[in-house]
Amino acid sequence: MRIPFRSFAAALALLTMPVQAQQAPPTPVARTLVAAPDVPRPALWKVADADTTIYLFGTIHALPKGIDWLDGPVATAFDSSGELVTEIVQSSPEEMQSLVLGKAIQPPGQSLRAQLSTTDRAAFDKAMTSFGLPVNAFDRFEPWYAAIALATLPIVKGGFDSDHGVEAVLDARAKALSRTHTGLETAEYQLGLFDSLPPAVQRKYLREVIDDMPGIRTELETIVAEWKQGHADRLAELMNEDEDDPAMVAALITNRNRNWAGWIKSRLDQPGTVFIAVGAGHLAGKDSVQEFLGKAGIVAARVQ
Repeated sequence: MRIPFRSFAAALALLTMPVQAQQAPPTPVARTLVAAPDVPRPALWKVADADTTIYLFGTIHALPKGIDWLDGPVATAFDSSGELVTEIVQSSPEEMQSLVLGKAIQPPGQSLRAQLSTTDRAAFDKAMTSFGLPVNAFDRFEPWYAAIALATLPIVKGGFDSDHGVEAVLDARAKALSRTHTGLETAEYQLGLFDSLPPAVQRKYLREVIDDMPGIRTELETIVAEWKQGHADRLAELMNEDEDDPAMVAALITNRNRNWAGWIKSRLDQPGTVFIAVGAGHLAGKDSVQEFLGKAGIVAARVQ
């Protein structure tokens, strides 16, 4: 089961979570470099030349309350940076609603459930009723949107919240330090990645989300545990190893990692220090950002 988490990493926060800019800035924390075994130490890398330093940090977009990870080398790297760069800069609820209506709504006369096989429709209806939702609640929406929305339900029920996620914390701290915050992509672009998937791929995606829903919370808890320990390769395996649809892999992982590596290569031509924070599954394993950087002759050194 990986597809729910890839969607979670790419677009879940865009569609279902509160606006992150309203979160209060976090309280500054100690910069202890030697950690106790239970202190989170997620992975951090650095790319540098004579006058530019770019940190690469893998994120979890929603976390339970109480994980104090902004410490040690990560905090030092962030506070020394003049710019925060994330996948996107969060849009307002009104902007997101407009984007969703433009991307996710079925054409007039079409219904999501009518497009599903008898078996898939029965499984979909069962999943909806298990969360107390009307079976036709997503009938106006395309399958990709229903898949993302369904994948969020056990996660939110399990206490995960984007208000406690990495991007929210970093955005708040950037504001507190008067740092620039820019995005590698836009919300419209990310939603468009899902909207552009062929209908058959979208239906397969929805079917796999429904099949995997009972284990989503446990799987995410495992992912968070590996992230806290800085096990980047294991984390990439958990998030990406079972991806087997070429269209989704290309759209949501490979092409984006290649683009981001190109952005980093270009950014090295400008002096300064930048802190880049993107979904943790993009920063290890096959076709990772670091692998594309390596092909361009750029070394990403592990800092933590």
